[in-house]
Amino acid sequence: MEQTILEASDGYAALDEYFQNNGIRSIFLVCDGAFRHLPIAGYFDALEARKGIRIVKFSGFDPNPRYESVVCGVKEFRAHRCDMLVAVGGGSSIDVAKCVKLYSNMDDTRSYLEQTIVPNGIRLLAVPTTAGTGSEATRYAVIYYGGEKQSISDVSCIPSAVLFDVSALRTLPDYQRKSTALDAFCHSVESFWSVNSTSESKAFSKEAIRLVLENMDGYIRNEEQANGNMLKAAHLAGRAINITQTTAGHAMCYKLTSLYGLAHGHAAALCVAALWPYMAEHCDLCLDPRGSDYLAEMFQELADAMGSDSPLDAADRFKDILAGLSLKKAVPTGEQDFQFLRTSVNPVRLKNNPVRLTEESIDGLYRQILQ
Repeated sequence: MEQTILEASDGYAALDEYFQNNGIRSIFLVCDGAFRHLPIAGYFDALEARKGIRIVKFSGFDPNPRYESVVCGVKEFRAHRCDMLVAVGGGSSIDVAKCVKLYSNMDDTRSYLEQTIVPNGIRLLAVPTTAGTGSEATRYAVIYYGGEKQSISDVSCIPSAVLFDVSALRTLPDYQRKSTALDAFCHSVESFWSVNSTSESKAFSKEAIRLVLENMDGYIRNEEQANGNMLKAAHLAGRAINITQTTAGHAMCYKLTSLYGLAHGHAAALCVAALWPYMAEHCDLCLDPRGSDYLAEMFQELADAMGSDSPLDAADRFKDILAGLSLKKAVPTGEQDFQFLRTSVNPVRLKNNPVRLTEESIDGLYRQILQ
């Protein structure tokens, strides 16, 4: 599906044109608590007076959105008979909007999680306010039911349009800025080595890696051009994982976030930093159907994309970038942490990993991460 890509300009003229061209008269606006501090908030606050387009705001969800919140969103969307959805925010806002779209024409007397998704033509426009998740480019959404993560996937939830608004990144807190950039970086790298990689996904990954490497320093300094380029990098990385899915780096990172209070991108980067040299040195444990020779060539190709001479040099460069961000360290409380971590990895995500990992090797990687 081709997305309409819009660039924000003074007055958000691109949005005016998009809404007019599509005959939009009412919008269900999914946004988080930070929305009111963004320049785009003024645009939506004035939209009804300016253009006669009614806005229904929905922000009743947590950073890790619960299924019950999505159900409330579906009820509100139906009750107000809105023409389309707009999501402004990070991955959580976009994921909630995706699920509201998917569930809006389903049977509300049964759990949506137990039903087969029936695609619909409801428009969804996403305005990412972090340069990291790439959710605006993927068919995936994450919500929680009974405390357990639910991965929702359907191509019909990919937003039909995306607005890149550099102004939304100006007030990002330092830690969130760093961790979301690392998330985009990890998406690019994991997609590149995934067993599901294609020439198209690799092209997206390479360009995303280039943009991350060239703009990371300026992005950390909150420079406008670098902010814009990191938005594009995150989007390209999202397009890559939309094809390939993520791998062991993401499978291993989720419990690090809950155990040690780390941001998702930070935790993913710790895992990728440990996995990269291990896998490059264990091509003999290849799970990619293209074979171990392909795997060795792929790691060299990835090194080339990183501007490095060898796979291990590339892994070292990634580690150096991570270390240079001076992020807080995760400190294990005891042996029980490693027992919990090594048995918590989702085996489904390991199916996408190019190198075989056992519980023993996963334990060793976690010990390296938490040394």
